[in-house]
Amino acid sequence: MRRDEAASTAEVHRSVSADLQIVTLRRSSCEEHFVTAVRIGDEPPEAMFERAAGAVRDRRAGVVSQEVFGLRERNGSGTGKLTATLGEVAWPVTWVENGDLDNVGGTQLWAVTGAQVEPLRMGDRVLGCLFEDDHAQYCRLGGLVSADASQPRDAQARDVFVQMEAGLRTTGMNFGHVLRTWFCNDDILSWYGQFNTARDTFFRERGVFDGLVPASTGVGGRNPAGAALTCGLLAVRAKGQEAQAIAVPSPLQCPALEYGSSFSRAVEFATPDHRRLFVSGTASIAPEGHTVHGGDATGQLALTMEVVEAILASRDMGWADVSRAIAYFKHSEDIPALGGYCAEHGIQALPAVLVNDDICRDDLLFEIELDAVAGARRIPD
Repeated sequence: MRRDEAASTAEVHRSVSADLQIVTLRRSSCEEHFVTAVRIGDEPPEAMFERAAGAVRDRRAGVVSQEVFGLRERNGSGTGKLTATLGEVAWPVTWVENGDLDNVGGTQLWAVTGAQVEPLRMGDRVLGCLFEDDHAQYCRLGGLVSADASQPRDAQARDVFVQMEAGLRTTGMNFGHVLRTWFCNDDILSWYGQFNTARDTFFRERGVFDGLVPASTGVGGRNPAGAALTCGLLAVRAKGQEAQAIAVPSPLQCPALEYGSSFSRAVEFATPDHRRLFVSGTASIAPEGHTVHGGDATGQLALTMEVVEAILASRDMGWADVSRAIAYFKHSEDIPALGGYCAEHGIQALPAVLVNDDICRDDLLFEIELDAVAGARRIPD
């Protein structure tokens, strides 16, 4: 199809301030809003939530999913703070705690205007949301944990994969529709190998390796249930052949599958009017698969950012197209290094939450994941 025969391309709009960033993907059928709010100083978490809530209310949007980083959810206290500002929480919320004290890094929301957002429930729990546009149905699950946190950790991992599948089944989807997954594993360094084995086994059983292997992030992080891990996914079912998902390789790294991690470096979903890119959690790893710049957080950060930039460039995108990002730092004292790198390289207003957290290897000090959105790819005449 020639460009002049395709649907009009989507537009991306940005609203940027020090404590709130909103990236809006505007199309004929609906608008999607990617909201990143961060805590300023010692303000209460409610103030951060209120900024995010205001963005949603102003756009008369329905929330699809939310992540909260660094705030404990104990006996409903965290949810109480959410409902005080956002009202009834009818979407999946993924809580990622990074210590015994509240050390709020931020919150991110995905919201939609102009499309009905349908909660997906399992009993009295909201495990996901579903909406659709002209080209596809989108299913986002989040905050999933094992129903029995006393099980061995590999059994809990298996349990959440089964829950994912059950949630997808309620929408008529399966793992063949999954574009991206997220896993936050408590004490990840002590059992990441077991987790990978559980994931590999499930993927083989479901034929995932025969199709699109999702992009993914696997990092540390506690969860309110005290379970071995909490997780989520994004699945998309195209309505026609004009919308397609493909795995995107990293120009500067080998496929993660080559060293035993079952995820694609990135996945792109393209429709006639826009493209969205999901870049997996990316760290300072050589093309051969080993860690580079051991003990040097600044060196690891610089290499990681170069790797991500190369992935973006391979899809005719750049840092200005990023709609949301999460940057993970093993040591909190290294967090300012990202701002320094961005300033030095002209990366402006990156919509990122900065998190102090363990990464999947003990010698990895920095990792970043991100999504990017852009108009339809230009097709030569």
